[in-house]
Amino acid sequence: MRTLYIVGGQQKDRIADEWHQYQKGVIVQLDLDNKQFIKSLEYISPQEVCPNQDPSIVFKAGTVKNKQLYVCTQTEILIYSLPQLNQIGYLSLPCFNDVHHIRPNHNGNYMVVNTGLDMVVEVDPKGTILKEWNVLGQNPWERFSRTIDYRKVLTTKPHQSHPNYVFLLGNDIWVTRCLQKDAICLTKSNHHINIGGSLVHDGVLVGNTIYFTKVDGHIVAVDAKTLKVKIEYDLNDFSQAKNRLGWCRGIKVLNDDTVIVGFTRIRPSKNGLQGAPLFEQENYILPTRIACYHLSQGKLLWEINLEPYGLNAVFSIHSEDE
Repeated sequence: MRTLYIVGGQQKDRIADEWHQYQKGVIVQLDLDNKQFIKSLEYISPQEVCPNQDPSIVFKAGTVKNKQLYVCTQTEILIYSLPQLNQIGYLSLPCFNDVHHIRPNHNGNYMVVNTGLDMVVEVDPKGTILKEWNVLGQNPWERFSRTIDYRKVLTTKPHQSHPNYVFLLGNDIWVTRCLQKDAICLTKSNHHINIGGSLVHDGVLVGNTIYFTKVDGHIVAVDAKTLKVKIEYDLNDFSQAKNRLGWCRGIKVLNDDTVIVGFTRIRPSKNGLQGAPLFEQENYILPTRIACYHLSQGKLLWEINLEPYGLNAVFSIHSEDE
């Protein structure tokens, strides 16, 4: 049995600003071969690591390594064993705010995309901060204070970059920058991947190709050696639906031709990301779901509605064999 793990969160029963929007983190486990639900895990952060006023609790993008799933809430890192989904690790630091992605490095340390502070942080499993990068090349603490517990701060928006995903090319550390619509290398200056278009997420390396998603339903494949875009797919052209697809984020590559992509049904909010396309409520009757596409044939193969399982937002999609 091939198993998928879809990471995200459950929305509250009311429309709210995004920093109040979610009530729990959720991981849904699915049987990929039979397209059947197996089980789900729900998580609520302890009060001491959340803002005091109506916090938003959600799992954002994760990573699988050695059959361990590394996930993050906005203020925490959690590690689960697979396939049991037993929690085996935990870390929360005062500098964490709106964390969007966690990845273990080759050396066993954690690479944390600390979006609220426009940073990437390298931290060891005991919580010692080893390195901090501002993703715009600035002093990491020029706009922020080391004395503030940012876990208690509802939001630091507007962000200047909104980094959301960290990936490795060899020993080099890269980060995807949503607002700049690109990816940059943190360990080698002037190394850059220009993506452009709509807001960018992900940065999933498979073989010699890096896969990015755009919120408007595009997938961009980049050559990991030349750092140039090889091809861009518009998933809107693959579907007969008259409605817009939803907020596209999260990708699992099955092979060169087949990918699974996450779509989130967006509730209207006046506080969306700067530069985001206008999403109107009537355009989003399609549910939060994962969808499988054959890219070279331009076909939608299947979809699974995730809302019956308590998942209203998708941030990443994984298998045990990553």
